[in-house]
Amino acid sequence: MKFRTFLRHIRVGSSNIIRNGWMTVASVGAVTTTLILVAVFLALMLNLNEMAKNIEDDVEIQTLIDLTADEEDVQNLGEQIEQISGVDTVLFSSNDDELNKLIEGMGEEGEAWKLLEQDNPLNHAFIVRAENPQDTEAIANQIEKFNHVDKVVFGQDVVEQLFKFNNYARMIGLALIIALVFTAIFLISNTIKITIMARSREIGIMKLVGATNWFIRWPFFVEGMLLGVLGSVIPIALIMVGYYYLDTTFSGTLSFSFVEILPYYPFAWQLSLMILAIGAVIGIWGSVMSIRKFLRV
Repeated sequence: MKFRTFLRHIRVGSSNIIRNGWMTVASVGAVTTTLILVAVFLALMLNLNEMAKNIEDDVEIQTLIDLTADEEDVQNLGEQIEQISGVDTVLFSSNDDELNKLIEGMGEEGEAWKLLEQDNPLNHAFIVRAENPQDTEAIANQIEKFNHVDKVVFGQDVVEQLFKFNNYARMIGLALIIALVFTAIFLISNTIKITIMARSREIGIMKLVGATNWFIRWPFFVEGMLLGVLGSVIPIALIMVGYYYLDTTFSGTLSFSFVEILPYYPFAWQLSLMILAIGAVIGIWGSVMSIRKFLRV
């Protein structure tokens, strides 16, 4: 495409935005509303996904070692666990370490357990983490088969429900975003279709004098892209201001390590660029959907 032709397409597409007046305002307003919802759901889904990832990363397998195992047996068991495919880390925790964890975890009530320090009845343990948290159960089942393993604890029921909930939440969030994006495409395509109908005779004449389909399409692509970009301005502004407020208000005030929002930078900027790109793609795709049948002369 020649540069002059490219500038012509941009000029015509831009002038269509101004010439259509209230139709442009209505289209941009519809896209803005939709993209605000997309931005909110996208920010919520990405933060929930990060929280879910943090929870999944905290899932560990506690392998209690048989009380009859000697030092060599413990070493061999650790080596066997390390050789399992998918195991990330294997940490040894002595029975004294386990008792200290128990005392700290119970707060004031844990003071009574200090009486057991002289004759500690707890097992030594290996704390195992999987590279992929979804493999936790499979790894635990393999560890149970080894010698000198007294018990394997990883909260099977809780872990299974957690992974199911996280997967459902991700799928539902993605489905909502896709539905909103298609809604925006439908709104833009209908708006552009109305403007094309008003110019259908002009398009027909251009076809008869030899204009190619792409020559006719480009100004509408530019128009659709501009509608999408204009519709993303307010959602981006709300993201930058609103997320900054959330980050400064809630960051560092939550008591749970896994309940924390993604940091303002670079997340807010990345999300803004995503919304801008989604707006542009929505506009272009809406143009593609609306102009096809008018090119058949």
